[in-house]
Amino acid sequence: MSSVAEKLQRKDSRSTSSKQVRLKLVYVDFWSVVKLSFLIWFSLGIVLIVATLLIWVVLYSTHVFTALDKSLQDILGDPNFKISTSFGLGQVGAFALVTAILNVIVGTVLAAIASLLYNLSVRFTGGVLVGFQNS
Repeated sequence: MSSVAEKLQRKDSRSTSSKQVRLKLVYVDFWSVVKLSFLIWFSLGIVLIVATLLIWVVLYSTHVFTALDKSLQDILGDPNFKISTSFGLGQVGAFALVTAILNVIVGTVLAAIASLLYNLSVRFTGGVLVGFQNS
């Protein structure tokens, strides 16, 4: 246990101006965890898509792809090689979309599994002691 939880467990005779409450978290609602984790991962998926497209646009507008094309044409010896044909805005956007969808699914499932495991482990551990203080 942490030192704060140990202090809350002890019954001191000192008077405090604020009320302290000890509660045990013994159950986590499965559907609440699923809904909340879906919303969080969905928001992060939107951020991932927007950030990926924004980075591609910045790299394209600063002519980084052109400099990379010249370097790779010198290395490979192919004067027709262009990296923008392989990594165009459409391909990058589609990859970001697929990655975001997979992140949403995997993140939601992992959060659901974590809530089930917590609810099962509470039977053995008794829950997590949480202390609150009204200041």
